[in-house]
Amino acid sequence: MAHARTCSAVMLGVEGHLIEVEAHISAGLPAMSIVGLPDAAVGESRDRARSAVLNSGLTWPATRVTIGLSPAWLPKTGPGLDLAIAMAALAAADTVPRQSVAGTLIIGELSLDGRVRPVRGVLVAAAAAARGGLVRIIVPRANEAEAMLVPGVSALGVSSLAELVARLRGDEPPAGLGDVDVPAVPEEGATGRPAVLDLADVRGHHFARLGLELAAAGGHHLAMLGPPGVGKTLLAERLVGILPDLSDEEALEVTGVHSVAGQLPARVGLIRRPPLSAPHHTATFAALVGGGGGRSPRVGLVSLAHRGVLFLDEAPEFAPAVLDALRQPMESGEVTIARVGFAARLPARFQLVLAANPCPCGRANSPNSDDECTCSSLQRRRYLSRLSGPLLDRVDIRLVLERPTADELLLDGPRPEGSAAVAARVGEARARSAMRLRDTAWTTNAEVPGSELRRTHRPDPSGAVALDTLARSPRSSARGLDRVARLAWTVADLRGHDRPDEQDVLTAQEARTGRGMWAA
Repeated sequence: MAHARTCSAVMLGVEGHLIEVEAHISAGLPAMSIVGLPDAAVGESRDRARSAVLNSGLTWPATRVTIGLSPAWLPKTGPGLDLAIAMAALAAADTVPRQSVAGTLIIGELSLDGRVRPVRGVLVAAAAAARGGLVRIIVPRANEAEAMLVPGVSALGVSSLAELVARLRGDEPPAGLGDVDVPAVPEEGATGRPAVLDLADVRGHHFARLGLELAAAGGHHLAMLGPPGVGKTLLAERLVGILPDLSDEEALEVTGVHSVAGQLPARVGLIRRPPLSAPHHTATFAALVGGGGGRSPRVGLVSLAHRGVLFLDEAPEFAPAVLDALRQPMESGEVTIARVGFAARLPARFQLVLAANPCPCGRANSPNSDDECTCSSLQRRRYLSRLSGPLLDRVDIRLVLERPTADELLLDGPRPEGSAAVAARVGEARARSAMRLRDTAWTTNAEVPGSELRRTHRPDPSGAVALDTLARSPRSSARGLDRVARLAWTVADLRGHDRPDEQDVLTAQEARTGRGMWAA
């Protein structure tokens, strides 16, 4: 009898969990069993591992092989355990030294011919290895650069099972069988900002541009109402361009989410720019929030927008249940997917941007008499009521967009301010709020809870009087007052004020309530 062990990792949501992979060879008829709560993909590893070993010119144990995956209570999903299972079996059979795989994290999918294919979540697995004290990891060559992003670990990338066995024996590695093709990295500008999405392209919309700057400076949610073609999408897509770069911790977190989702391109370096996720209005509940069937919940679009922007164009066309599912992550910054036996937490600290037409035909309140709206008042109310009151109550800034004037659209007119100048002001405002919140768990004004605002982040006397006046309004809610206070702090940060004054509060209230149909 012989026994060997190594380590691997599985994903539960976007969190990596270390798995001890044991192989035991005992007397009996040739067979292989895998125990430890494997799913179908892990159970099929017995066939992939055996075929890969034989096609690599190695000998598979001609006896009974038992593979144990610990901890046994944790669901094991996906093909990423293939390489660890094969190496544990080969170490138990003395094909490779047992000490060469002990204390090493091994992850990768095996092809039947012995190639090592890339897998999702290598970055998260490497981070789990670092937390668990493992300094050496073996990954597919296509994932090597991704694994090296985690400090404190040494990654070895391999193309084939035969290459890995040769390296562990100390022999000369054979010629690789070839890596799996990886999509090319899209080109970016020298600063990492998309060169074509600049606020200088936006003509007119002075108030909307200020609202966009306010949203970027404080991390606030934003809603825009206007006729088709007025510029809602144009503005929303440029919000990302004025957001500051992600910190090292945030970049590692965002890159890990995209790694688990399988949407991380082959690139050296972390994702430094805030992501933009813009789903179609036919997106399902599971696609937007995450989850789905099986033991491993899939990452949703709200998590892919983590630390970035989630843009819902034509928002009333989304299913009401899908929209209302955003209410909880908008407050907590995460999504909890519960299954029998476990619960997974997916990060979802995004900025929501809603864009909507004023009615189904989009021509309500049009100044052009030839472009008259054909919708009844009941149709208009039903259309916008698809955006529920509790959802809109969580949106800090509401803008009503009107068509730019002819003078503003002139090609020879003055060029509007570009994203670089606006981003500089946003960065200064974020620096002020970061200094104020440096000893707390929050990074932006939008994250500060109302209780903390009332206790330690109070406005100056004139601002307090303005907030008290708003509190006496019969149409005010406690959440609405808290959000006005948060917005007032962002206005003060942009204006360089130490504390919000009366004008800051009134500006925040105007941005909060909007005009026309958005009025609360």
